[in-house]
Amino acid sequence: MQLVNRNLPRAAVLAIVALAIAAVSGCSRPAASGVKLLNASYSATRELYGEYNAAFEKYWKAKTGQTVHVSMSYGGSELQARSVSEGLGADVVTLALAADIDVIAQEGKLLPLNWQTRLADDSSPYTSTIVFLVRKGNPKGIRDWSDLIKPGVAVVTPNPRTSGGARWNFLAAWGWALKQPGGNEASAENYLHELFRHVPVLDTSARAATTTFVQHGLGDVLIGWENEALLAIREKPNEGLTIVYPSVSILAEPPVAVVDQYALAHGQRPLASAYLQYLYSKEGQEIIARNFYRPRDPEVAAEFAKQYPKIDLATIADFGGWSSVQRKFFADGGVFDQIYARGQ
Repeated sequence: MQLVNRNLPRAAVLAIVALAIAAVSGCSRPAASGVKLLNASYSATRELYGEYNAAFEKYWKAKTGQTVHVSMSYGGSELQARSVSEGLGADVVTLALAADIDVIAQEGKLLPLNWQTRLADDSSPYTSTIVFLVRKGNPKGIRDWSDLIKPGVAVVTPNPRTSGGARWNFLAAWGWALKQPGGNEASAENYLHELFRHVPVLDTSARAATTTFVQHGLGDVLIGWENEALLAIREKPNEGLTIVYPSVSILAEPPVAVVDQYALAHGQRPLASAYLQYLYSKEGQEIIARNFYRPRDPEVAAEFAKQYPKIDLATIADFGGWSSVQRKFFADGGVFDQIYARGQ
């Protein structure tokens, strides 16, 4: 099948960014009494922040007597970063990977370059990993990354041009390929080229890809966030969906940050900081775990340990860090572009 949306040009990305800014600026801050806070997040966190925001609003009211209304903007992580850099006035961002917040710091100059040092765990209050979601009975026999390139297997994964989750997917696959007998950069690139030949459509976000797979019934296997897969199983209990944990995946660390320039302009810098710090509280960590992310708090992690099988996880440090990864894999002319340039 022909891939669509396979390599969005910058003009198309900017057009989507403009639409995102227009949509949020018109409706994100409700006309109600009390203070407002805007969180720009990536698409797979809707359920998490739906529960968390209600808990934080209650906590803040009891602590300060002040009413706060938290509004959300959702989209692919890369697009969200561009939107914030180019005018979406989010007080905080909770994105899929550090490289996207680096864009806001480096290009938008809206927060310090050392933003990751301001909260614990490199400003990542929860983690996740990348798994496979397959249909009832796993009819294509998907067990590991090698099975995704078997004849007749259709794979669903979003577009690394717009989705942070897609970049984690890409790196997890690359890491597995390197660990195979005789694995090297060339064999990893060959594997990824073959893998994307099995992808019928590239959605702009992780949530859109999940919708394509679960709601629209396209594809035999979804590569995606562990929390998305667990959520899909909970929401569609009669579908027989099953998670397959590959032999090698990656430790995904979604970070959070206050966007200083916007929070200061809104007079909400202390509130924005408290909002993110509460993610590390016991209640915040329990909400994180209930929404299928892996909590940092050891006690909460132990309580939910059965939910998260242990697997071999590469880390972003194994790839040289996000700055190196962005240049090598996802910048214009990088490995991802080269894979597509090879054609079908």
